[in-house]
Amino acid sequence: MSDSDSSNSGGFRTFRQISRDRLLQEMLHAARKGKGSAEWKVLIMDEVTVKVMSCSCKMADITDEGISLVEDLNKRRQPLPALDAVYFIKPSRESVRQFMQDMSGKSPLYKKAYVFFSSPISRDLLQAIKSDQSVLSRIAALREMNLEYLTIDTQGFITDNDEALELLFGENNEGTRDFDRCIETIATRLSTVFASMKEFPYVRYRAARSAAMDSTSTTTGRDLVPTKVAASLWDRLMKYKANLLNFPQVETCDLIIVDRSIDPVASVIHEWTYDAMCHDLLDMDGNKYIYETTNGGRRENKEVLLEEHDPIWVELRDLFIADASVRLTDKMQTFASKNKAAQIKLGTREGQELSTRDMQKVVQALPQYRDQLDKLSLHIHIATLLNAKIKQDGLSDIGNLEQDFVYGDATIKELINILNVNQEMSSENKLRLLMIYVATHPEKLDATKRMQWMKLARLSGDEMNAVTNLEFLGVQVSKKPQSGVEKLALKFGARKSKRPLRRTREQDEESWQLSRFYPLIQDVVEDIDKGVLSREEYPYLKEPSGSAIHSSSPSSRPPTAPHSKPVQSMRTTAKGPGTTWASRGRASSDDGYSSDSVLKTAVSDPKINGKRIFVFIIGGMTRSELRVAHKLTPQLKREVVLGSTNLDDPKKFIRKVKGLNSLDVVDF
Repeated sequence: MSDSDSSNSGGFRTFRQISRDRLLQEMLHAARKGKGSAEWKVLIMDEVTVKVMSCSCKMADITDEGISLVEDLNKRRQPLPALDAVYFIKPSRESVRQFMQDMSGKSPLYKKAYVFFSSPISRDLLQAIKSDQSVLSRIAALREMNLEYLTIDTQGFITDNDEALELLFGENNEGTRDFDRCIETIATRLSTVFASMKEFPYVRYRAARSAAMDSTSTTTGRDLVPTKVAASLWDRLMKYKANLLNFPQVETCDLIIVDRSIDPVASVIHEWTYDAMCHDLLDMDGNKYIYETTNGGRRENKEVLLEEHDPIWVELRDLFIADASVRLTDKMQTFASKNKAAQIKLGTREGQELSTRDMQKVVQALPQYRDQLDKLSLHIHIATLLNAKIKQDGLSDIGNLEQDFVYGDATIKELINILNVNQEMSSENKLRLLMIYVATHPEKLDATKRMQWMKLARLSGDEMNAVTNLEFLGVQVSKKPQSGVEKLALKFGARKSKRPLRRTREQDEESWQLSRFYPLIQDVVEDIDKGVLSREEYPYLKEPSGSAIHSSSPSSRPPTAPHSKPVQSMRTTAKGPGTTWASRGRASSDDGYSSDSVLKTAVSDPKINGKRIFVFIIGGMTRSELRVAHKLTPQLKREVVLGSTNLDDPKKFIRKVKGLNSLDVVDF
């Protein structure tokens, strides 16, 4: 059982492209071209692998590789003894048992089986397969694909452990079977990322929070989660190094393992980019958005996926919402002025008689025109809806206060004021403000203040748990009683350790004030690239040799823009009259697309020539952190791949944090 080489022989391929190619070429295409293989096959997957496949491949891709039917392993299926089957399953006892049941005895469901496991199979399960001759004789191929993660973005993936935050950071979960199993599952699935990419990483992890903050603190299981995942991952990487064909024998990339406690603010702050606002403010199901449209005078619901197949989405997703709105207006005007069909449709040639040549051009342009106009109309509709919600909910004021808290430009007075003035503010937005305040102003809450805040914000005790439970993520929420020694230390100038502050960032003078915030993971990635990331806070699992210590050349990084100013304190920035976005600068549009390329994607080959940087966040990542991967890849000329156990929006994160002290532990 071995993997074929996934090395890049045809130029740079993104993380998602490599994952897709492995499923289509190394699995489905290999089964199709196997000796004596039938032209059409059945593809059978379980609850894990069907997600893996659907995140990387379309149904048309699968059909092109000779798959005529896709079936669920765990459902009753009709026997098709004339067809071969491709099994893509996880190597669990349940899935292996079901496969053997399908193919054993005198009447198997399928003629032959091509079996691909998503991660390494245990010796006892492999032996069980070998010991059943009726099954063994019908196996045409048996391999470990080592691909058990979900690609959610060109540069992003998750291990699909949605309960990781509760299971690993909940109050009473340390040492439970579910805690240990969750660690092992995360490590197994993360290891398949490196098996697929043929990358052997320098493994670094965030040191225990308690040790970093205070040497006298007791280290808990929550503090050691990154350490435990790193150690478990290393064991699996060593097995790949020893047994997996073409797996590197020396380190080829960087990996840093952290958890959600690195930056809880990023999980709740209002992020003002188009992608983040869509998932925050619209009623979306994953990437699926349903909206009402008119067709022939009839109203109907239309379902669309906001994903990378839509080049306008790719172009807009990381833009500030106001910039996205301006860009869309420019695109529609350019489209209308340059597209033959649009000119006629929009009446720009009204009164002119159409020539036969004009009519031919209109007919030729109509299918493309319809697709282009539909996509532009969709995003204009979304941007209009987002701007209406921003105004309706007073999010500009809320967003400015959130960022003032982050950069030390606001105090409790401003919080009290906005809660008194904005009586209609939703409970969710009140919680987000309070959570950001306590995360940036440690040890401000005691029993009396908790009751005062609940009364002022009109929050229930259950809702207030979202604030106090940030303690489980390393936030020093509550006031701590001080010993005589601590009081003496403070008297003589010693200071309590605080959460890391965001660095002063250079920003154009006309940038939006609401775009000041950036996730702390950006500092980590930049420090890795420069070779200056603290070894005390982020130790290596295995120290590199002196000659292996690596950093990129400073010349590969873009120079700082001239006439820029620090972003840390913007409270004194003057706001122009009538400005609703604060410190507004017009977004320039470089949209010079012809009518035939109006939907041209903004993604171009960034000429990547450096080692990949992988960042893995245990407990959920945010869309603002995905934006960091998109932004830094061309800047550093190194592909930044961001992974996590799951992808959370603020509502989901708040719901999980509320339950950290009252979790009913269930089997993982």
